[in-house]
Amino acid sequence: MKALVFFLLFGILFIAGDHSHADTTVEERKTAMIDIQQTGQRLEAHLRALTKTIGERSVRYPENLTKTAGYIQSFYENIGIAVHAEPYDYAGFKVANVVADISSGPKPSRRYLVGAHYDSVSGTVGADDNASAIAVQLETARGVKTLFERKDLDLAVTFVSFALEEPPVYGTRYMGSRVYAEKARKTQEKIDGMICLEMVGYACYEPGCQNYPFPLEFFGYPKEGNFIGIVGNFKSGDFTKALFKAFQKNPQLPVVKLRIPLNGRILPAVRLSDHASFWDQGFKAVMITDTAFFRNPHYHRPSDTMKTLDYRFMAELVESLLLFFNSHQIGH
Repeated sequence: MKALVFFLLFGILFIAGDHSHADTTVEERKTAMIDIQQTGQRLEAHLRALTKTIGERSVRYPENLTKTAGYIQSFYENIGIAVHAEPYDYAGFKVANVVADISSGPKPSRRYLVGAHYDSVSGTVGADDNASAIAVQLETARGVKTLFERKDLDLAVTFVSFALEEPPVYGTRYMGSRVYAEKARKTQEKIDGMICLEMVGYACYEPGCQNYPFPLEFFGYPKEGNFIGIVGNFKSGDFTKALFKAFQKNPQLPVVKLRIPLNGRILPAVRLSDHASFWDQGFKAVMITDTAFFRNPHYHRPSDTMKTLDYRFMAELVESLLLFFNSHQIGH
C-alpha cells in the first residue's frame, strides 16, 4: 500500500511535465536566429580547444583549470563583451569563476544568468560533461551580442562559467556556483532566472536509448534521446514555462519540461548541477540538459570525448536559447 501511495504521489507531482515534437519546413528555417552549420563548426572548435588542447580539467590539474578560465575570458574579450574573473581559494591554489555581462541599458526590466561549470571529473576530458555546455554558453553569448546590436531588447544577461562542480568538490562550499549564488544573495543581485547548462551535447535516436528516473518512465516521455530537457522547481514555474514556450518555436529541437517540488530533494538526480545552488539561495533557476547518464553511456568515463557529440544538436540549442532572449524585444 505504501508503494502505491508513493507512486500516486509522484504521479501528482510530475503531472506538470510536458514535451514537444515538431517537423521542420524550409519556410520555418528562414526565421533562424543563427547560421546552424557555422555555429556547429564553432562549437566543435571550442570542444577541440577544451578537450584536446587543454585536456582534463579536474582538480588534479590546476594549471588546466587556469588555462580554461583564460580561454573563456579571452573569448569574451575578443567579441567585445565585458568580462572579469572572480577568484577564490581551493586546496591551496586559486580557481576563478569567469563572469561576462551584456545589457540593453542601466535598468533593464529582466536580468538573466546563464551558467555552466568548466571543470571535468578526474580521468576524463569531459566533452559532454561539461565542455559541451561551455561551448553552448560561449556561442549563445555571441548570439546575444548580435541580438543587442540588431534589436531593441529590454534585458541583461550575465554569463558565468563556474570553476568547480565535479567531485570531490560537489556538494561543498567550494563549488563555483555556490560561491557565486551565496554572494548574489548577500548582495541582493537581481536575477530573474538562472539557466544552468549541464551536459547538452549528446543525442541518441534509437527507441529505448533514453532512460528516466523512477517513476518518470511511466509518464509518456520520449523513448528516443533527441530532445533537450528543462528542469525547474516549483518556484521557477513561470520561468520554466517561458523558456519552454520559446524553445517550442524551434521545430528542429524537441523539448521536454519538468517541474519538481521541494527543490528536487525528492528526486536527487535532478539536483546534480549548479542550478541547485541557486534554488537553495531562493533564486528561480532551471537546468537545461541532455539528461546526462540517463542517455549518455560515456558519463564520467574516459570515453566522454568530442567525437561522441552531436554538434547540430548543440547548435539548435543555441538557436532555442536565442529565441528566448529575442522574446524580450521592447514592445513585445
